[in-house]
Amino acid sequence: MFDNLSEKLERSFKVLKGQGRITEINIAETLKDVRKALLDADVNYKVAKTFTETVKQKAMGEKILTSVKPGQMMVKIVHDELAMLMGGQNVDINIKGNPSIILLAGLQGSGKTTFAGKLSKHLKDKRGKSPFLVAGDVYRPAAIDQLQILGQQIGIPVYTEAGNQDPVKIARAGIKEAKRLGHDLVVIDTAGRLAVDEQMMAEIEAIKKEVNPNEILFVVDSMTGQDAVNTAKEFNDRLNFNGVVLTKLDGDTRGGAALSIKSVVEKPIKFISSGEKMEAIELFHPERMADRILGMGDIVSLVEKAQEQFDADEARKLQKKIAKNQFNFNDFVAQIQQIKKMGNIKDLAAMIPGVGKAMKNLDIDDDAFKGIEAIIFSMTPTEREDPSVLNGSRRKRIAEGSGTSIQEVNRLLKQFDETRKMMRMMQTTKNMGRMMGAMGRPR
Repeated sequence: MFDNLSEKLERSFKVLKGQGRITEINIAETLKDVRKALLDADVNYKVAKTFTETVKQKAMGEKILTSVKPGQMMVKIVHDELAMLMGGQNVDINIKGNPSIILLAGLQGSGKTTFAGKLSKHLKDKRGKSPFLVAGDVYRPAAIDQLQILGQQIGIPVYTEAGNQDPVKIARAGIKEAKRLGHDLVVIDTAGRLAVDEQMMAEIEAIKKEVNPNEILFVVDSMTGQDAVNTAKEFNDRLNFNGVVLTKLDGDTRGGAALSIKSVVEKPIKFISSGEKMEAIELFHPERMADRILGMGDIVSLVEKAQEQFDADEARKLQKKIAKNQFNFNDFVAQIQQIKKMGNIKDLAAMIPGVGKAMKNLDIDDDAFKGIEAIIFSMTPTEREDPSVLNGSRRKRIAEGSGTSIQEVNRLLKQFDETRKMMRMMQTTKNMGRMMGAMGRPR
């Protein structure tokens, strides 16, 4: 989402390249470019102006260490201020109470219904909650159907009332039903409009008054840029919500909403969301987002995503198989499935410092492993278990069965063999390191 902003900020820092000290002259030129980059990203004008003034005050007179160039010092200052601009630190969602009640608000098309499903699954999987969804959008065609389909996908019940057009009564009855069934979390999806109007505001205020939610989250489409910030302000004036959710971060957006919204409404961004997958939801960490904006990657989030798919028992079994050189195509395809669960491949790559920039113009979709999987699934169980049996005739059959060429099959087998050797070598090196460490310890 921040590709253009990242590029422009990087260019602005080049002004300081080779300078021995930050001065009023060279900083003025740099910050002029920084301000323009922020405005181009649809950041609120007052926010951009205050931001660059703060950076200037912090940068002026900074002594540059011998090993640090002025450009690097400026990057650090801008990074820290970007993080502060977006809230400074992660703010947790309030899920105290039994049941805890979360009310979602926002305009039509902001992604509330999809987010209701994502949030429920997230709190079920990560926090051990027992969610109950309430379909309170009685105006948008198919909104209730959409929520029911999502509920079936993630295994979470959805409360609906056919023919009832009163969202306040539906919310009240939904909470009563959740209590009866023993659920400790209720997520209420509400109706939106194409624009803010009095009827919608009065309705959402009435729901708030009736259910007294623990948490009100304002869901906003980040692709609407500065309009998103203005809408957030109007909702906050009436609802005094607890936090913001930025959706559609995978779209062609300039990022202005993420950078402006905290300063304008003084409410934290709590979650970010992208895509339709129910796993595509993240807690919002301002420092990590600042890392991404400045092209530093986001290794912490990448590791967390990997750990979510990590099974300690399976890892130990895999480790033993690698040590015995028994790693096979069943193990290989299992690893691919885990990677796919982590999210969009290009988004994951962008979390690795330097890789996101290199892959900017590459078109990598979720079908990146499709050809590999087709080849593996065209193998017999024996061939997947023992790749050494794959002779010429078997390879030809696999190519025909997978709709690929013999060359592609051979390439995969070669890459698999090299991967297996490397994994075994790493395992051996690791064990040798442990042995050497043990030998060196005093007895």
